[in-house]
Amino acid sequence: MEEFIEWLDSFSGAASGFVWGLPLIILLVGSGVFLTVRLMFFSFRQLPYALRIAFSKNPDKNSKGDISHFQALMTSLAATVGTGNVAGVATAVAVGGPGAVFWMWITALVGMATKYSEAILGVIYREENAKGEMSGGPMYYLEKGLGQKWLGVLFALFAVFAAIFGIGNMVQTNTAAGVAQDVFNVPTWVTGLVLAVLIGLVILGGIKSIGKVSGVIVPVMIIFYIFAGLFIIIFNVAEVPSAFALIFTDAFTGQAVAGGAVGAVIQMGVARGLFSNEAGLGTGGIAAAAAKTDIPARQAVISMTQVFIDTIVVCTITGLALVIADLYTSGAEGAGLTAQSFGLLLPDYLHGDIIVATTLLFFIFSTVLGWAYFGEKCFTYLFGDSMTVLYRIIFVFAAFFGSILTLDIVWNFGDIFNGLMAIPNLIGVLLLSGVVVKETKRFNEKRMLEKKEGKIW
Repeated sequence: MEEFIEWLDSFSGAASGFVWGLPLIILLVGSGVFLTVRLMFFSFRQLPYALRIAFSKNPDKNSKGDISHFQALMTSLAATVGTGNVAGVATAVAVGGPGAVFWMWITALVGMATKYSEAILGVIYREENAKGEMSGGPMYYLEKGLGQKWLGVLFALFAVFAAIFGIGNMVQTNTAAGVAQDVFNVPTWVTGLVLAVLIGLVILGGIKSIGKVSGVIVPVMIIFYIFAGLFIIIFNVAEVPSAFALIFTDAFTGQAVAGGAVGAVIQMGVARGLFSNEAGLGTGGIAAAAAKTDIPARQAVISMTQVFIDTIVVCTITGLALVIADLYTSGAEGAGLTAQSFGLLLPDYLHGDIIVATTLLFFIFSTVLGWAYFGEKCFTYLFGDSMTVLYRIIFVFAAFFGSILTLDIVWNFGDIFNGLMAIPNLIGVLLLSGVVVKETKRFNEKRMLEKKEGKIW
């Protein structure tokens, strides 16, 4: 058994390195740049507006859809703000050096246009099933928009594996079990069992249940984590300028950790940036398709704020803490490294390690809920709505088994399936970018008309 695990670890590591080679990095970043330019920097220009309406009343509450704009955003954030923001950033800095944080920012800035495009297409090509629920995402716009069902099937297969065995489930529960054991001395199997039961109870209610739970948990946990980060910045304000300076210089020299290998810095930054905000994976289109809206671009601008909040805000807090604490060469890894950094930088009475551990457990729970929905939509696309219960059973069992596997293996498989999902999705987004541009123009015209009528939207 030990030999098999060693082989699996070696194989998954090699496969992850191959998938995340230069071609995929160019495709991801290049797609974001292309879409940003083709949309005339719409994602930058409309960000203040997008952030405002993301937390405003939903004017489309009577439109077709399952959940509100806000709940769709929270479901998307639930699936992204999690392990990637805590353990993922730590892995990026430990392996690639502080400069990896810079490349995470770049991935996010250009990724907003990618996420916006995915969300628009997700709403445009969504379908209503026999239960009256909406289904959308890359598998639908690859089939209906591009006319390439085989690509839709390919995406759905990769997404199902990612949801059950990768980023969406086993990576999350594995990290949760490790943190609970390190900080609270809870056996890994106990954490896995508790998470499996709680996950099962929520996902049985479908997207409406997931949306309601996410709408409560996600805002609270993000605000809590941000405040902890602000305390670190306040208590260590003198170190902040030098931390930013190191992030920028190391991004182009790679001297801090990667032995001068700038490629390693870029690779880790882009890979972990995508792991965190999922721009390019297509999941944004699945979440957006569930929203109550008749105007695809309105939900899309809300969806793109997820990338900004996730990476530019939350990941930056983690990155600054890691760089200021300067423990990333200590041998610690993942969430443990972040917990140690917070514990070092915050006063003892605030218990930084416990703050990180508690927040991360909530992050993980909400992430698994969001991905449970993404995977379910892809599973039912492949096998039909009647197979929903089977998917949920498999998902819950995988949540438990993920908690007892070794860290490297589950992270490697998470990276592999992430990368494989991105390829068919980005092909669809790029080839359907004309549809995105057309819908954006229609949205701009509608907004101008609404302004004339005195509407805030």
